[in-house]
Amino acid sequence: MSQELQIIDLVEGEGKAAVKGALITTQYTGWLADGSEFDSSWSRGKPFQCVIGTGRVIKGWDQGIIGMRVGGKRKLLVPAQLGYGERSMAAIPPNSDLTFEIELLEVLTRDD
Repeated sequence: MSQELQIIDLVEGEGKAAVKGALITTQYTGWLADGSEFDSSWSRGKPFQCVIGTGRVIKGWDQGIIGMRVGGKRKLLVPAQLGYGERSMAAIPPNSDLTFEIELLEVLTRDD
């Protein structure tokens, strides 16, 4: 995998765009480079919420979700240094390149 974040729009959303500091609601699945799934909000049966663009999630998400619109689906190919780097995280070994498929369900900003 390259050292750059790769963003592939699978479905262009029509709704509100994700901006820095917004509270977003997503459904996602994450895979390791070998294709094994390490995490999925779908499997847990509940969407994942986070504040985007402020360092609360991995850099690959902070960079890869900004500008995405509600209703959109995006694939992110996240090199290790924009993921968990040298740390291991649950099922993720150190220095792992990660792939995510993310569906953006909602974007809430301060003016909502």
